[in-house]
Amino acid sequence: MKVAFVTDSGTGSSIASLREKGIFSIPLQISDDANSYADIEELSNDEVYQRLEEKHVLSTSLPSIGKMEELFTTIKEAGYDMIFAIPICQGLSSTIATMEMVAKQVEIAFDYFDCYVTAALQEYLIENAYQLYEQGQDLETIKSQLNVIVESANTLLLPNDLQHLKRGGRLTPLAATLGGLLKIKPILQINKKTDGKIDVLGKVRTMSKAMDQVVELMKSQCVDETYKIYLAHANDLNLMKVFYQKVKDAFPFCKIEVIPLVSVVGIHTGLGCQAVQYFPTLSK
Repeated sequence: MKVAFVTDSGTGSSIASLREKGIFSIPLQISDDANSYADIEELSNDEVYQRLEEKHVLSTSLPSIGKMEELFTTIKEAGYDMIFAIPICQGLSSTIATMEMVAKQVEIAFDYFDCYVTAALQEYLIENAYQLYEQGQDLETIKSQLNVIVESANTLLLPNDLQHLKRGGRLTPLAATLGGLLKIKPILQINKKTDGKIDVLGKVRTMSKAMDQVVELMKSQCVDETYKIYLAHANDLNLMKVFYQKVKDAFPFCKIEVIPLVSVVGIHTGLGCQAVQYFPTLSK
């Protein structure tokens, strides 16, 4: 069976770069007033953060249904029998359900794996799913292996701008005001246990204490050199340097990669947000 592996721009990678790895991708959408843009393809990560600096109120949505139908039709006409998708999780977007609907309309078999998040883990899973399939493994076996990774994966977000959360409607004005006065920093998490939805893990008084609490949580979850650790920031490299040093000191034998926070997350958390995503690597 010829299977097409499909994801979306939640990975933080362009359509072209993923296609070079044998994977199809479709962009999520970013809206700015009445205008809608294809994530990465029409509005880069840097451009998104520039607009946030200029106080634009941006929003995100699932990929264009028209573009999705066009992609799936192209895949079918290229001789593929099935689509296997690992897009942004169901807890954050209706992309999976829409892909399933469009695949039915196009009349091509469809299956998916919910990564319960987005960003680096999403890309790691789709790339490894493709590679394992190329090595001769069936999809059910592949999904079982991916599930082992997702079970221990975690993503923690440290927003630094409560006013942005208030403007986006994700925090009441009173809570944002009190939070600003008291310098409260929420610690947010998203993983399989939260069903792919952003949940509040804790609240502390400073960003430094929030970072320290994240490090202690990672220690309690036995993060070691078998894990991939990605640190991401929403256009605040100076604050990231502080976070990086704390994580590096705690996990000196781990490879730590610093990346920009993907647009579709940073738009909701606001400028200055620091994030960490960590997960065990696939046994090979």
